[in-house]
Amino acid sequence: MDAKLSDHQSIAAALLGWYDVHARDLPWRSRPGETADPYRVWLSEIMLQQTTVATVRPRFADFIARWPTVAAMAAAEDADLMSAWAGLGYYARARNLLACARAVVRDHGGVFPADEPVLRTLPGVGDYTAAAIAAIAFGKRAVVVDGNVERVVARLFAIDTPLPAAKPLIRAAADLITPDNRAGDFAQAMMDLGSSLCGPRATQCLLCPLRAHCRAAAAGTPTAFPVKAGKKAKPHRHGTVFWLERDGHVLLVRRPDKGLLGGMRALPTGPWADAPPGITDAPVPGIDWQIVPDRVTHVFTHFTLELALASGRAEGHEAPADGEWWAIEALDSAGLPTVFAKAAQLARRK
Repeated sequence: MDAKLSDHQSIAAALLGWYDVHARDLPWRSRPGETADPYRVWLSEIMLQQTTVATVRPRFADFIARWPTVAAMAAAEDADLMSAWAGLGYYARARNLLACARAVVRDHGGVFPADEPVLRTLPGVGDYTAAAIAAIAFGKRAVVVDGNVERVVARLFAIDTPLPAAKPLIRAAADLITPDNRAGDFAQAMMDLGSSLCGPRATQCLLCPLRAHCRAAAAGTPTAFPVKAGKKAKPHRHGTVFWLERDGHVLLVRRPDKGLLGGMRALPTGPWADAPPGITDAPVPGIDWQIVPDRVTHVFTHFTLELALASGRAEGHEAPADGEWWAIEALDSAGLPTVFAKAAQLARRK
């Protein structure tokens, strides 16, 4: 047998043996060797994108209780699901969640397809998610590379090409060690290893089942991998958010379907620009706006935002066409995105 092939098989065997003992107990995951529920796998993978397991765990339970099947989710009201998504980031994912559930019911009889190419045709399902569903839910051999797997493989093979140029090299290396059998368990084992023993800033190499195969560990420099290109500073934007009260209610608007935080209820806001815009695009004319001294800051993936808070009263004013008066005492039920929830907390304190 080819020595390199033998080494690659040894890596998979060592990792799977470790996983059989140390697999994380997660609500969407089956036990090692068991068949998983494709709906739970898909839902968890969408929810976990750029979100931590600790955040998703209780939210996943809420979603499953409310929408226990893909058919139930497909029948959900858009506004209900968008509100339930609040705090999980990137609302485009919530819109794709609904679109995908409806596509599975409409085009696939309510059954998730098992093949990667077909999975990739579903809304919001890219290469990684398709591979994860195929491997974890259906036992298909698929190369699953998320951030944890990327880190483990880069260290295992000491891939010194900086990211993102290293991604094809890392995927090719992951392909070499992915076994034909138990590919789903292997993918989850890699994720667990990366989240526990092979972290971004600290490693526990003495406990790692792949230590004997790891080139970065042998060199004594595991945290030097993966090599990352220098980060550019995020642009900084300014805006104003408007808190307008009337008879114990506050004005909320529905954001446009397309764009950041699309389709969500929110406090009205003017433009987000390079310089503070003052009360440009205030939602109701003739209001005596008072600017609160404190600011609301929020970090999005591609920029940071600093919002001034303008407060006013609107006795006798009607809500604009895209707005509604929402009881302040019930504001927690509005499903405001995090940045607007922060602004509401500031307004209520003031």
